[in-house]
Amino acid sequence: MQLPSFLLNSLANARGFDKEAFEQVHASGEQVTSIRLNPAKPVTQFPNSSIANSKIPWTEYGYYLNERPSFTFDPLFHAGCYYVQEASSMFVEQALRQTVDLSKPLKVLDLCASPGGKSTHIQSLISKESLLASNEVIRSRANVLKDNIIKWGCENVVVTNNDPKDFTRLKNYFDVIVVDAPCSGSGLFRRDPEAIEEWSENNVQLCSQRQQRILADVWPALKKEGILIYSTCSYSKEEDEDIVGWLLEERSAVQCSLTVNSSWGIIESGGGYRFWPDKVKGEGFFLACFKKTDGEETASMKFKSKPDAATKKDIEMLARWIKMEGLQFVKHLTTVYAWPQHLATDFSFLLDNLRVIYSGVLAGELMRDKLVPDHSLAMSLLVTEEVPHVALNYEQAIQYLQRKDVQLQGAAKGWQLMTYDSCPLGWANVLPNRVNNYYPREMRILKDN
Repeated sequence: MQLPSFLLNSLANARGFDKEAFEQVHASGEQVTSIRLNPAKPVTQFPNSSIANSKIPWTEYGYYLNERPSFTFDPLFHAGCYYVQEASSMFVEQALRQTVDLSKPLKVLDLCASPGGKSTHIQSLISKESLLASNEVIRSRANVLKDNIIKWGCENVVVTNNDPKDFTRLKNYFDVIVVDAPCSGSGLFRRDPEAIEEWSENNVQLCSQRQQRILADVWPALKKEGILIYSTCSYSKEEDEDIVGWLLEERSAVQCSLTVNSSWGIIESGGGYRFWPDKVKGEGFFLACFKKTDGEETASMKFKSKPDAATKKDIEMLARWIKMEGLQFVKHLTTVYAWPQHLATDFSFLLDNLRVIYSGVLAGELMRDKLVPDHSLAMSLLVTEEVPHVALNYEQAIQYLQRKDVQLQGAAKGWQLMTYDSCPLGWANVLPNRVNNYYPREMRILKDN
């Protein structure tokens, strides 16, 4: 692995940089694999439990694995029981825990959220009363984000597809904004050697300018005393410490210091925290936290329209499928969504001001006085215990996830929730002479085991 000489020279004065150790760890070929468990979907064992290794020290739910298994062929991965995420980036948890009271209702924006690692992590940390807006500007990536939010199984999230400047409509609305900014990607060289070919000095400068523009655009949406968490997977000072300096100079903000255990190997630098792969078990990462000192403490929530409410007849039908307590049901044509009742006003506000592509839990389609349940409902925690389910063995689970025909001996007729190790995978409709597999076509496993 030939690292760019300009990058190495530019890092000579960076705090914690050890050129020899840095080059050595990139040349070693060592790969670090880590996962983060979903506390809402506990399982009795790790994926391929024999390879489970050690806990990541700066996060409650993160673990290193001794080797990288085939996640594609682990049903628990598809059930949303864990997320495969880079260990250093899980440090966002410390930034949240040390700057806000996570037991209180919070409004959080994850601005550059796809594919969903930080959003699913944030959702596991905030209270049920809190709201998470998970945004991605590129539509194709926003769909990937939506799929991962659905798989995680949460109803207090709105997925949006907006440019950062669109959030100026939401002045003083968010308690926390997380900006994992698009960057030149040098922190991922070890994991993705092809990124070296795409790296250039010019790209670093372009990214730095874009990062400033993103922060300037979204800043009005943060309320007074609100917290901004900024991060990149770049080593370049122009995208890290220089951005910290720019923000403190150009905006009414103060830096928030974090308490970092010295044994973690994280280096404090220029108002932020650097992760060097020769010092931590993870990839290159930078994070800094700020508190906003101007603006207002409350937002003016104006919106023109509310979505249609489900009828009494609809709700009677939904009650056969869904735990109804604390939910409000809204319709778009024949499609029904379940929203947390206490967040309905906020959901309507976001729906009226942003390009929302998903909200709450999509329950399904109302067709001829019956509900055709959506995959999102299967992945949620809202399905009643009365809904019949079928426990699949490993081979059956893989066949189901490949969207193949699954032989179910003695299964009752009608809609069934397919489960593996007590974890829902999706729906099937058992008919007298066949089983209709309703696993989403676009999510199916394409390879053979």
